[in-house]
Amino acid sequence: MQTIRPATDSDIEAIASIYRYHVLHGTASFETVPPERIEMMRRYSALRDQAYPYLVAVEDGVVVGYAYVGPYRPRVAYRNTVEDSIYLRADLIGRGTGTQLLGALIAACEQRGYRQMIAVVGDSGSLGSIRLHERHGFSHIGTLRSVGYKHGRWLDSVLLQRELGCGDSTPPSFDR
Repeated sequence: MQTIRPATDSDIEAIASIYRYHVLHGTASFETVPPERIEMMRRYSALRDQAYPYLVAVEDGVVVGYAYVGPYRPRVAYRNTVEDSIYLRADLIGRGTGTQLLGALIAACEQRGYRQMIAVVGDSGSLGSIRLHERHGFSHIGTLRSVGYKHGRWLDSVLLQRELGCGDSTPPSFDR
């Protein structure tokens, strides 16, 4: 049985290992050199220190996936919009872990008062990720064609968006 919980410092080794695989073999990330553990800790700490949700999926005591949000863009007017990232252990893709993580991440963002979530999916051929987001209410808002080059081919970025909470029907209730 899997559980979803907030990530802790002790999860970083597993998180770095999962991400390393996707950097080296996948197209979800456009990074080509996997960051070392210390860099992954720096990234995690920066998001945690700003109170962004950062979650892990754990099965039998082992981290099998993680998901987090960060700022969509750094300018202050974007402060109510977040961008999500989800990575799973490659041998467990297609077992519902992504669904659990994304659902919990959306709920955590709504609790914090965010209004929009953006997904930037690497590679238009990443149908599993695109469909996962669509099942959670994301709409396709555009495709940036051939903006990355990795593994000997050009890659698109697919943009999806989902309203959170009241969305844009009311002004935000507080400033960040």
